Amino acid sequence: MRHLRLRATTVVLLMLCMMYFITYLDRVNVSTAAAGFGKEFNLSKTEIGLVFSAFAYPYLVFQIIGGWVSDKFGARRTLIYCGLLWALATVLTGFAGGLVSLLLARLLLGLGEGATFPAATTAMSRWVSKERRGFAQGITHAFARIGNAVAPAAVVWIMAEHGWRESFYIFGAFSLVWVIVWAFVFTEDPARHPRITSEELAILPAAKKKSPQIPWGPLFKRMMPVTIVYFCYGWTLWLFLSWIPQYFLHSYDLDIKKSALFASSVFFAGVVGDTLGGIVSDKILKNTGNLKRARSYMVSVCMLLTLLSLLPLMFTHNVYISILSLGAGFFFAEMTIGPMWAIPMDIAPEYSGTASGMMNTGSALAAIISPVLSGYLIDKTGNWELPFLGSMVLMGFGVLLAFRMQPDSKFESPTPDAGGHVVKARA
Repeated sequence: MRHLRLRATTVVLLMLCMMYFITYLDRVNVSTAAAGFGKEFNLSKTEIGLVFSAFAYPYLVFQIIGGWVSDKFGARRTLIYCGLLWALATVLTGFAGGLVSLLLARLLLGLGEGATFPAATTAMSRWVSKERRGFAQGITHAFARIGNAVAPAAVVWIMAEHGWRESFYIFGAFSLVWVIVWAFVFTEDPARHPRITSEELAILPAAKKKSPQIPWGPLFKRMMPVTIVYFCYGWTLWLFLSWIPQYFLHSYDLDIKKSALFASSVFFAGVVGDTLGGIVSDKILKNTGNLKRARSYMVSVCMLLTLLSLLPLMFTHNVYISILSLGAGFFFAEMTIGPMWAIPMDIAPEYSGTASGMMNTGSALAAIISPVLSGYLIDKTGNWELPFLGSMVLMGFGVLLAFRMQPDSKFESPTPDAGGHVVKARA
């Protein structure tokens, strides 16, 4: 039966997939639960938008800090402490008694989840071969989108049986279970894993000694175009995650079960997009050997297709056209994820946690602005399609800027010359 055992690299990747799934359950369940607590606490759409975006303030701050921590202290310890914190925050959301306590719980959740994706990228930089980076990032984010898709239906079912608070208690318990398993199955150095094989070690990146300090300025400059492109993507992502369940509920006056079903359909399109995007990006790299085509060009094309997919929303108000348009838009937007998250590992493998944290600040900033501004526009105009216009504008900007990301130009850290002077990193 030995041949049926999963490889150590597969187990690690599966654990990261489950982490992405659970973290997104914990961060987007609030979108559907808003139908319960919004009514109970008598909140406006703008106030609900504030609850959605409160998560993103500490999430933004701890992207780079969390990336640095994971690069310095390792992904194992970083994710154990983060997991305990986000599990606690999820449970505390269920104990909320009004707007202020909801905001505080969401702030704590953002603090706990801030370092998770950079830390996961640090783990992948050691546990995933270069030729499978796009797939690994695509499949983990596909599980995040499964979390998106499952959350509306799961929350509605739990709300119907028990209440909106219980959904947070249950999801918090899932998080605690994951932390316990992660602590037992993950090792920082693949060579120290008790089940690692020589065949697996042969294809993994060689262990490298870390530079004594991170070259913050040059690395930040190098990652800036990537961060801005990811902000353009993140605007659409957080608009979808925050408002799609409410969009079908209110724009078309559907009951909560049907609106949750339609929202899940849109999010499942993202699952396919994430998975396919990573596979296609790696395939392009294998066939051409060209990182710019596999990453930058692919991101640009997918952003253009996202823009075109969302256009029908501006000209018609039909629930089935909306489902198709939003599903296609989310599919193409999510196809950018595999190549985008592979880029920090392509550019700066020694600082992949920090570099991916810099990139993800773009999405975190969008998470702060997009839900609140969208809620404000809906409150003022009553038009649920208007927020998608901003997504199209930013996607158009991302199409052009994606060509500036240059994943084929590897970042070189500063090194002292013979006279002891630091040679500037190539940016």
